[in-house]
Amino acid sequence: MWLGFGMAAYSVAGNDVIQTLGTFLTSNEEKVSWQLLWLYVAGILTVVLTLGWFDPFNWYEYERGVSYGRLDEFEIPIVYSWYHIIPPLVLMIITRTGIPTSTTFMILTLFSLEKLPESVLEMAFSVVNTDTILGSMLLKSIIGYGLAFLFALVVFIVITRFTEKFFIENPLPQKQRAIWATLQWFITGFLWWQWLTQDLANIYIYLRGGDNQPPVVFLASLFLILALLAYIFSRRGGAVQEIVRQKINTFDIRSATFIDLIYGLALYAFKYDYFGLWGAKIPMSTTWLFVGLLAGREIGIRINMEGKLTKNITQMVIKDFLKILLGLVISIVLVFIIKILADYQSAN
Repeated sequence: MWLGFGMAAYSVAGNDVIQTLGTFLTSNEEKVSWQLLWLYVAGILTVVLTLGWFDPFNWYEYERGVSYGRLDEFEIPIVYSWYHIIPPLVLMIITRTGIPTSTTFMILTLFSLEKLPESVLEMAFSVVNTDTILGSMLLKSIIGYGLAFLFALVVFIVITRFTEKFFIENPLPQKQRAIWATLQWFITGFLWWQWLTQDLANIYIYLRGGDNQPPVVFLASLFLILALLAYIFSRRGGAVQEIVRQKINTFDIRSATFIDLIYGLALYAFKYDYFGLWGAKIPMSTTWLFVGLLAGREIGIRINMEGKLTKNITQMVIKDFLKILLGLVISIVLVFIIKILADYQSAN
C-alpha cells in the first residue's frame, strides 16, 4: 500500500504537477527561489488535503473526502496485490523520459479490473464503450483536449495582438512586476486548488481515499508528498518541463498568468461538468487538457503574429499529441496485460 502510494506520488509530482505548475516555475525561476515557490504551493496542498481528510465543514457527503468524489466508481481492495505497484513503477520510468502521461489512465483503470471483460477482443471494445469506466474517462479526456485546444485557439487569436505581441515587444517593467506577480500567484493558487481536487484521487487510491485511516497516515502521506514536491521543484521541473519551455514566451510572467487562468477555468468547468456531457464524478486526464490548451495557444499566437504556421510549429504540436497518445496506449496495454496475468493467477 505504502510502496504504491509513494511511487504514485512521485509519478504524479513529476508528471501532472509540472504540467499544472510548469508556467509558474518557468516564469519565476530567475526571480524567485524554488524554496519560496515550493512553500506557496505546499501551503495550498496542505489546506486542500486537510479539508478533504478531516472535513471540518461537513462537506464529506458532497465532495467525498480527500479524493473529492473521484473514487466513487472504483472498488478499492482491502489487500493490495503485486500488480498494483506496476503502473506507478512504469510511470516513474516514463516520467524520466519526458513523455507526458495520463496518471488517471495508468493508475485508476487498474482498480477497475473486475469490470473489464475476460477476452482480449472484448477488452479492446471496452475502450470505446462509454458505459465503462475506461471508456467514459477516455471520452472525457479526448473531449477535454479538443475543447481546450479550440478554446485556447480562439482566445489567443483574439487577444494575441493585445497581449502576447505586446509582451514580446515590451519587456515587463520592474515597477509592474509586483502587480503581475500578485495576480499570477493568485491565479496559480486557483489552478492548483482545482487540479488537486481532481487528481489527488490518483495518489490516494492507494490509501483507500483516506477513509477510516488514522491521523498518522494523513501526516505521513502529507510529509511524503511535500518532500517529493520539494525534490521536483529543486530540479526545476525535470524532463516533462521541456514541453512548457518550448512554447513561445512562457517565461514571461504575464503570458504565464493567462495560461494558468485559462487552464484553471477549463479544469473547473470539466470537473463540475458544466457542459452536461458526462458525470461530474468521472475522473479525467488533466494531461490531455493541458497539452490541448498549449497546442491551441501556440497555433493561435503564430497565426496572429506570423500569418501562417511553420513546419516546425506544426511538427511540435503533432509531436506533443503523439507523446500523450503514446502514453495512453502504454497505459491501456499495461492494464490489459495485468488483467490477463491476474485472471491467470486466479484460475491457477
